[in-house]
Amino acid sequence: MHVEKQFRELEQIEEIRVYNIDISEVFQEAPQVKKPDKVRFSNVMKHVPSDINVFLPIDDGEDYIVERIGWNLLERLNLTSKSVEGRKLSQVSPFYYELFKDAYKEVMETGKTKAMRMFYYQSDRIQTLTNIHIIYDEGEIYAISDMKKPAPDVSKTPEEQQKEDEENKATLIEYFSQTGSYYKTHDEFTWTPGIYNIINRSKQTTDAYYNIIFDLVIPEDKPLVEELLQTMSPETDTYENIIRIKTPGGHIKYLDTYLYSKFDENGEVISHYGLFKDISIDSHKHMTRPVDFMLNGFNHNSKLSLLVEPLSKRYEFSEGFYKMIEIPKEEYIHSKSIIDNILEDSAKKEIEKIIAGAIKEVNIVFTYDVHGDGENLKICELFIERFNYGNQEHSIGFLTDITVSRQKQQELIKSNATKNILIKEVHHRVKNNLQVLNSFLNLERREYGDNPNRILDNMQARLASLALLHEKTYNTEDFININLEDYMKDQDSTLEMLFKAKDIDFTSEVDPEIHLSIDVITPLLLIVDELTMNAIKHAFPDPNMPNKTISKKIDFIDEHICKLILKDNGVGLKDPDALINHNLGWEIINNLTRQINGELKILDCEVGTGFEIIFPVNFDHTIEYHKSLWAGETDEN
Repeated sequence: MHVEKQFRELEQIEEIRVYNIDISEVFQEAPQVKKPDKVRFSNVMKHVPSDINVFLPIDDGEDYIVERIGWNLLERLNLTSKSVEGRKLSQVSPFYYELFKDAYKEVMETGKTKAMRMFYYQSDRIQTLTNIHIIYDEGEIYAISDMKKPAPDVSKTPEEQQKEDEENKATLIEYFSQTGSYYKTHDEFTWTPGIYNIINRSKQTTDAYYNIIFDLVIPEDKPLVEELLQTMSPETDTYENIIRIKTPGGHIKYLDTYLYSKFDENGEVISHYGLFKDISIDSHKHMTRPVDFMLNGFNHNSKLSLLVEPLSKRYEFSEGFYKMIEIPKEEYIHSKSIIDNILEDSAKKEIEKIIAGAIKEVNIVFTYDVHGDGENLKICELFIERFNYGNQEHSIGFLTDITVSRQKQQELIKSNATKNILIKEVHHRVKNNLQVLNSFLNLERREYGDNPNRILDNMQARLASLALLHEKTYNTEDFININLEDYMKDQDSTLEMLFKAKDIDFTSEVDPEIHLSIDVITPLLLIVDELTMNAIKHAFPDPNMPNKTISKKIDFIDEHICKLILKDNGVGLKDPDALINHNLGWEIINNLTRQINGELKILDCEVGTGFEIIFPVNFDHTIEYHKSLWAGETDEN
């Protein structure tokens, strides 16, 4: 038996996975230390289908006396209430005490309800899914467990119970995977519970007489249904596509659809089978993925948006996209009609070419007419690239609202030629930063091609930092004198939010007089990101290590030179030569350090690992990232 814990950032919920639980190890005999008080509403609790477990905190929340254990758990463990009530939780069940003691104490101290989710596995197969809500009320802890697999009904025959267990397991699998299916024979439909979970409504008696999924298909995808009806025949008896439905609650959902039909020897339909998988990005049950961290890195930036798979129905866009087009995310339906509001025909043609696959890349500036009313025009810069990964073609892009920047540029042209040159250079920087991100993707795709999750995970801090830099430069309108202390403090807050589950403190001590230009601060922040990500991955192999810290100190050596020291208090480097000689991250850090004319060395630390970078405050040249930063990158992408 072993246990895994993981905090799901996207859902803000802690998941616990228990593998191959040994019932004999869960509860053990223990002395009764207190006669349990009568639990409030105990008669009501007997009729509630959920398990309601009640605990009395003692020793300032360091332990808990069991006042009530729910009937479902007692039955599964073959226990009676008398054998556990009035005992210390740490003695009668050290297993559950270790799992929940911190959660109970957190709820007791904060007074806020806490949600958790437990999965029980046997031989890597899910047996039970339990949703838990922990509540503190009038001095007692209530742990309410909603199990998705009900206890056996002793009134049923073994054959009936086995059939029900199989149906419950199938329902659990559908719930977990967001799938559902149907059978149609003799013109009647039979729908599985997973379908009702997808369309967010309960079963109705009329559901057997029409296709309740196709009835919800949005008008734009009705032609796909017509295509299906015309395609299914003895020669073409399967069909796959992605269709979009609008649920009774008004939510747009994307369904990966697989249909199969059986025909008799005369070509007459015998039966239909349909499988639907909900691949909607808004599904509240979907798991946190590395791509979510990428998108979250942009979600606080209304001027810059990340476009993942913009040429596919599987698209995922950061929030900035919806703010630019001024359509709520839940109302937006992705289709080619989005380009109808672009004023320049040349831009439309370029986008149509990449949609058709005639070209691999677009990098254009155009005017977007919001809602097509001619009163709200925005200047946007769009970059989209097609690329192959494995046997499939994918796409990624960036959309930037440069309306304000263009307006300011025009004002500067009229008033100050020097500032005009500056603003043009800044726009060039924004474009270069986007190309840096694509360079990272290309380098790591070649190095870690068999591990796409690692590639996406490595992008997390870089994306958040560049988005923060863009936001600050847009707001300050000063691209030469960026206060480094302000930026590093904001970066620490961003890192703590992104990696909250890892319980690491990020601290910065920066001379408040250090001001850097965007030429220096952009590669510097990427260096800090690379060193920080390296520390997060390697310095703290024990997730329960206390007082984990990653610190930065930046100050002047003299008026022209600065020194950065980044340290962690982790396990330290066992083999520095391995890091230097065979590590893509180290090569990236070295290249970035050369870009700021810096000197990099590894410090000899008694505890943890430290790095020192000495670099000049100013440059006499302009950095061209996309030409000189990535010496190992080719133009193949």
